[in-house]
Amino acid sequence: MNIVRFLVDLHDAREKYVYEPIKSDDVAAVIYTSGTTGNPKGVMLTHSNLLHQVHNLWDIIPAGPGDRFVSMLPPWHAYERALEYFIFSLGIEQVYTNMKYLKDDLRHYQPQFIISVPLVFETLYNGIQKQISTSSAIRKLIALSLIKISLAYMEFKNIYQGKCLSRSQKQPSYIAATLDWIYAQIIATILLPLHLLAKKLVYIKIHSTIGISKAGICGGGSLPLHVDKFFEAIGTKVQVGYGLTESSPVIAARQPNLNVLSSVGRPLRHTEIKIVHDETGEDLPLGSKGIVKARGPQIMQGYYKNPVATKEAIDEDGWLNTGDIGWICPSHSLGRSRNSGGIIVLEGRAKDTIVLSTGENVEPEQIEEAAIRSNLIQQIVVIGQDQRRLGAIIVPNKEEIFLASKNSSSNAQLTKDQMAGILSQELRKWTSDCSFQVGPILVIEKPFTIDSGLMTATMKIRRNKVVELYKDQIDDLYK
Repeated sequence: MNIVRFLVDLHDAREKYVYEPIKSDDVAAVIYTSGTTGNPKGVMLTHSNLLHQVHNLWDIIPAGPGDRFVSMLPPWHAYERALEYFIFSLGIEQVYTNMKYLKDDLRHYQPQFIISVPLVFETLYNGIQKQISTSSAIRKLIALSLIKISLAYMEFKNIYQGKCLSRSQKQPSYIAATLDWIYAQIIATILLPLHLLAKKLVYIKIHSTIGISKAGICGGGSLPLHVDKFFEAIGTKVQVGYGLTESSPVIAARQPNLNVLSSVGRPLRHTEIKIVHDETGEDLPLGSKGIVKARGPQIMQGYYKNPVATKEAIDEDGWLNTGDIGWICPSHSLGRSRNSGGIIVLEGRAKDTIVLSTGENVEPEQIEEAAIRSNLIQQIVVIGQDQRRLGAIIVPNKEEIFLASKNSSSNAQLTKDQMAGILSQELRKWTSDCSFQVGPILVIEKPFTIDSGLMTATMKIRRNKVVELYKDQIDDLYK
């Protein structure tokens, strides 16, 4: 009797409800941006937005049967979600890990690809450097010497392969370009045997530890150039990509056959990029620096129940204002590289720009990337808005600070002022090539973390939150 009643109810339900097929422009997900500033906004991504990623990420990640991916990003993040859809559409294995187990899982699973953010590649870099530094004196000398040779080899190789960026609109003379090309090829040929020796003696051991036999896919922030160069030198390809939650998220990425350092590569298929003046909105020519705008099938439908914010982000012609500062490399600047037009270079966030009281504009990311190369500095945020000079909030690496102090002093204990003095000298050393020098330093002991709300899910420091938290100390710093 109950079965009969159930079948009757089911029949009535079918007649009562009308089921419509899902449309490509229907909302598939609402993902709230973690954001480094402002309140989170719900990004409405449609099925067609996400399918654009699935259909076109192949140009960046030519994965195949038997490949394995390792990832440590939260599955609700747009970057992780799009790549998961792509990976699963190919029926490929994916392993999830976290910072605690990352090294063990890389060694155990030996993945062909890793999907992560710059901090992870910096962590791997620091781990490799630490392992080399703790080796015997002879092994350390050999390893560091060979790495320097490989770095030089790759630099000259990139020159003669036409993989060096330039904003110049003026094409160099044929004779000058040819002489540079010949010279670079000669030096690279001389260094090649030593580079191959380094592969057998040093890099093969590193590869057995980290795997990543095909590529590391890096997004969610800027990868420091020294880390980028190091992995290229040891033969581990790192392909940096670029995008936002609002663009599902990938807009552009470096391709396996055109992995140009310092860039975020070329736009995905069906994606347009342009650079506009930050005040007038006027379109700028190739090589000119301005605000990056993007248009394509992956651009969001809008912000959930927030038409005002949607209108501010996307104009009437469908261009998304990314809020990033960048420029597009003229195709001739990449020399002999084929199909190389449209390479995008980013130089920071427009809203992160520090304006000094002198009227000078400073992009803090460039200084921070230079400073973080020091093993004495764990984390850094450059400050100085409306001040006469720049300052910095630094989380020091206490162990390295103590070792550095022992070399110059017998004191076992260090005050924050003493640490600030050591860090000040260290900053001058690493940021000497930057246009601006950093003055007063605020030393804090507690690292910036996701749990504390001072980092996003993709491990980017929330600059405004840090400045807000330490406002009183910053004010005292500039008195």
